[in-house]
Amino acid sequence: MTHSSSSVFRNQANQSAKVTFILLGFSEYPQLQLPQFLVFLTIYIVTLLGNLGMILIMKSSSRLHTPRYFFLSHLSFVDSCYSTVVTPMLLENLVVEDRTISFTECLIQFFVCIFVVTETFLLAVMAYDRFVAICNPLLYAVVMSQKLYSLWLSALYSWSIACSLIYTYVLSTLSFGGTKFINNFVCEHAAIVAVSCSDPYINQEIILVSATFNEVSSLMIIRTSYVFIFITVLRMLSTEGRHKVFSTCASHLTTITIFHGTILFLYCVPNSRSSSLMVKVASVFYTVVIPMLNPMIYSLRNKDVKKSVKKLINI
Repeated sequence: MTHSSSSVFRNQANQSAKVTFILLGFSEYPQLQLPQFLVFLTIYIVTLLGNLGMILIMKSSSRLHTPRYFFLSHLSFVDSCYSTVVTPMLLENLVVEDRTISFTECLIQFFVCIFVVTETFLLAVMAYDRFVAICNPLLYAVVMSQKLYSLWLSALYSWSIACSLIYTYVLSTLSFGGTKFINNFVCEHAAIVAVSCSDPYINQEIILVSATFNEVSSLMIIRTSYVFIFITVLRMLSTEGRHKVFSTCASHLTTITIFHGTILFLYCVPNSRSSSLMVKVASVFYTVVIPMLNPMIYSLRNKDVKKSVKKLINI
């Protein structure tokens, strides 16, 4: 029985290795391909300049060597990575006739979920950091020690890699035949499952359960942190103090709302996949647009970052 199962799996793997996918992307709008190319190229350049610039600023300014900016520099790193995995392929598909991609290349591209899962929990850790800084400022240096937040970060990346390996493995067990058309610009999980010859139930359940667990657990940390922050703010007598707290948390809450709202729509809301165009737009938003927005959100509302930028410019 075991030998039979392994033989079946081997046959499926061999069949899948010969499969060729064609990424349709936005090919149904040929007249818009050049404008789309220019728009996405501009977004990608701004994304890299913004995120790498944020990392440079945080590394070069001693006033930004705190846990908060340590996490923020990793957010910029993660945004740069998954934008780089996705956007060049999107740009290429907008200018070439041959949009084929092998099954192996598709699985490699699917490793983008490492960065998506990392960002999911990184935003939760950043919320906890704000909670400690605002609700327990005297204990901040003790609670948010370098050893502790480095340990957290290692755990985030480890869990993200584990999730990615699980998703990739279950996709590799699917069987395909011939050339398959993927109605997306990227090898997105549901799009691959939709064109397979295998029963998609297990794959769909794994991604649903995993995405829901990641979302619920991270949002619980965020919600709990901000409930305590809100209670602390209400107890403040100083209007200036309240304004400072709200100003500090506004950028983080904006990022959370945009990122988690998109992920929930794509992976956790039933029947959100009824429109393939909506799925593609949502995929573009969280893989291409959000990485560009994050450095803008955090730099435009952050006095410390602005001061560090001015200092670097003067130097």
